[in-house]
Amino acid sequence: MSIYTVFLLAGQSAAMLLGRLYFVKGGNSKWMATLVQLAGFPVLIPFYLISTTSKPSTNDGQIKSPSVTTLALIYVSIGLLVAADCYLYTIGLQYLPVSTYTLICASQLAFNSVFSFLLNAQKFTPFIINSLVLLTISSILLVFNNESSDGTSGVSKAKYAIGFTCTVAASAGYGLVLSLTQLCFNKVIKRQTFKAVLDMIIYQQIVATSVIVVGLFASGDWKRLTREMDGYKMGKVSYVVNLVGTAISWQVFAIGCVGLVFDVSSLFSNSIGVLGLPIVPVLAVFVFNDKMGGVKAISMVLAIWGFISYAYHHYLDDRNCKDEKRNADEVSKAPMLES
Repeated sequence: MSIYTVFLLAGQSAAMLLGRLYFVKGGNSKWMATLVQLAGFPVLIPFYLISTTSKPSTNDGQIKSPSVTTLALIYVSIGLLVAADCYLYTIGLQYLPVSTYTLICASQLAFNSVFSFLLNAQKFTPFIINSLVLLTISSILLVFNNESSDGTSGVSKAKYAIGFTCTVAASAGYGLVLSLTQLCFNKVIKRQTFKAVLDMIIYQQIVATSVIVVGLFASGDWKRLTREMDGYKMGKVSYVVNLVGTAISWQVFAIGCVGLVFDVSSLFSNSIGVLGLPIVPVLAVFVFNDKMGGVKAISMVLAIWGFISYAYHHYLDDRNCKDEKRNADEVSKAPMLES
């Protein structure tokens, strides 16, 4: 869990900053910016080959494997959702300052909670409800944020509204994808192996990458990539390094994200992601000279408060589980002590 958490936080922060840097320094292709979020899965193939050589556990051998048709349906369905979700995130990242973008992304925890309630039988507690309310208010506050103070030169109010709407929609889609992933792990796949995590990442990204590649060629964006690389403000080498670095960062994030869904739950994985979101606005102040106005600062505080509320709920839940287990052990040992 610790390794997965580090992967998620590091990959998420690096990928968001590099993704925004692509647009700031002259990148314009939404399809290319979306493609690099998905096309880095080949770097995982060596790890996948290693995982296939490891011996399955005894419990895994007793679990009936789902049919190829069922798995294909899962990977294709989630892959299509991931492709649409990544494209919406790209639009938001193009039109919004990275600090505003990441704070809006905090709303994904609220959406994930709703989908977890509907699909994964997640129970709502006062702390979770408090977290949802705070994160929702945090995102709504950013509607009133003045985009001209954020350094988004050349971005009209209409594009700002489009970016805001697309980011909220992408956050909702991300919450749905995580809940569906947990549902598939619990109800269909059921295998507790690293190979199962890589299967979910690689196959769904093959589907999502194929969709985005079709969009790249159908839109005609591929014809402008050479000119875009030539006009990149940091040079051709930096252009390539940015795209490759973004692709690798998203794969690191994917391992951490899906790994936490597999080990704990989709809601826990999402809460760790929300924990890392405030890191990006702080770094954006130094990297992109984003301004932290009063509204944005209040929004960040509410987002952090919302996460703390959710984390405290998990702490109480974990403590109660340990108490119940200890009481059960004491009850089971009582007859032995009497005899």
